[in-house]
Amino acid sequence: MSIQLPPLFESRMQRWLGGEYEDFVASYDRPRHAGIRVNTLKIGLEDFKAASPFGLKPIPWCETGFYVDENERPGKHPYYHTGLYYIQEPSAMEPAEALRPEPGDRVLDLCAAPGGKSTQIAAKLEGRGVLVTNDISAERTKALAKNIEMSGVRNAVVLNETPERIAQRFPAYFDKILIDAPCSGEGMFRKDPDAVRQWEKHSVEVCTVMQRDILDTVASMLAPGGRIVYSTCTFSPEENEAMIALFLARHPDFVVGEMPHSPLFAPGRPEWAAGLAESGGGLSPLLHEPAQGGEPALRPEALAQTARAARIWPHLAEGEGHFVCVLEHTGEKAAREAGAAGTAPGPFIGAGEPMPAAEDGGRASGGPKGKGRREERGARSPRREDKSAREARGRGRDAYVREEASEETVRRACLDFLAAHVSVPLTGTLLISGGYAYACPVEPERLRGLKVRRSGFRLGMVKSGGRFVPSNALAAALSPRESARTLNLSSSLPEAVSYLKGETLTPGEERIERAEGVDAKGYVLVAIDGYAAGWGKWASGVLKNEYPAGWRWNG
Repeated sequence: MSIQLPPLFESRMQRWLGGEYEDFVASYDRPRHAGIRVNTLKIGLEDFKAASPFGLKPIPWCETGFYVDENERPGKHPYYHTGLYYIQEPSAMEPAEALRPEPGDRVLDLCAAPGGKSTQIAAKLEGRGVLVTNDISAERTKALAKNIEMSGVRNAVVLNETPERIAQRFPAYFDKILIDAPCSGEGMFRKDPDAVRQWEKHSVEVCTVMQRDILDTVASMLAPGGRIVYSTCTFSPEENEAMIALFLARHPDFVVGEMPHSPLFAPGRPEWAAGLAESGGGLSPLLHEPAQGGEPALRPEALAQTARAARIWPHLAEGEGHFVCVLEHTGEKAAREAGAAGTAPGPFIGAGEPMPAAEDGGRASGGPKGKGRREERGARSPRREDKSAREARGRGRDAYVREEASEETVRRACLDFLAAHVSVPLTGTLLISGGYAYACPVEPERLRGLKVRRSGFRLGMVKSGGRFVPSNALAAALSPRESARTLNLSSSLPEAVSYLKGETLTPGEERIERAEGVDAKGYVLVAIDGYAAGWGKWASGVLKNEYPAGWRWNG
């Protein structure tokens, strides 16, 4: 076997799997499986199948997922940069499938970076409802925000917060919550050899404490009748069946829900958790803590329910190890008022139509003026905002947005740009935060005091002189028919890669497709094979490249 597994891990797996153990160990000598998932926000499934440059083999548990040959380098094709698909480990596609989000739902993806499951959820929402996507790591939210934007998601907020602080602002708010919990990572040993080295550092004992606290907090954010999906990429029963049984003991208004089992999935193994608790051989002290009234922490009736969960084994399915469990709230789902925030598209911007601003003048989640372009934060008192403004002035150029563009200037410039360049109505509340204009899909006051990476769908910003600069997030979310000007490039010609590398192009005026009465000069939506990639500014036969540096082709 090419991977050196930890001896304690091997002994545990051998004891549990018995006659299956040899097949399980043999799977570590087989190649890992690469997958992509089609982004149906930007392309229909059948259209992608027809256009795909790769050989596709369906992933049985995800309609939009396909196995691909890793050697075909799907991350090095222009279609990846247009957001037509997301590169994702096949087993990791199951949790969002089990969540079953529907258009109009309010959904929280709590441990979301780098964004695979969030973009999968967003596609299922079809632009309706609310997606709040969060990660506790500030560094990892950079990739999360980029993937949300590249995928053309218009109804997401990106947070960098603890579960406890989110719960304060969103009590009983969400219809669906996904917890891809921090775990010991045993299921990733084949995919990521570093997971083997990290196994003892991210011990089962440490992870179970985090998992328990996350589950308890998340329960308070779920609306009555809602659904939680709890998933891990580990085999440890302490982190899986035992964790679910502990949760059920503390939250009697939940039950383990049925999930459609793929024939390739195995059921949960409640007997493993029960055996660990009885023998004292578990790696987590939580198994031995008494519940209320002195009863055992792992009650038989709660453990029995965990057989309804799904285990994905690398020797049974073409994917890495995962555990997925659906938790259903037994309360009656409340009928939400039609048009309430987060359920239906509200008024926003059409061709010159006004859009509601935040009640406090647009700064409901306003980022501190001294940090605006690095990270947004919740609204501050006027005195603290004044202090931040003074600090920003001391930093010079990085503060020019806040010094030179008032919120009303940004708002007006944004509305004027959209009226002139975008033909599709957008939804949400126009929110000015850190000098940027956003379409915020939630009530802006809910974001007060939170660390916010994106306050919603980022539309753009104003630079000196009142010039509005549209965001690449706006470009990625549009189709050519929704833009006043479009330049279409072919993925089969070098010009497409040149654009993605940030190079200047020289297309003739005749190639700029535009609406009637629109001049060729100005911002142009650059598309590849008809799918939006980013902006350019065309004048006199030269297209100035506006594709952001952080997104560029580096191959």
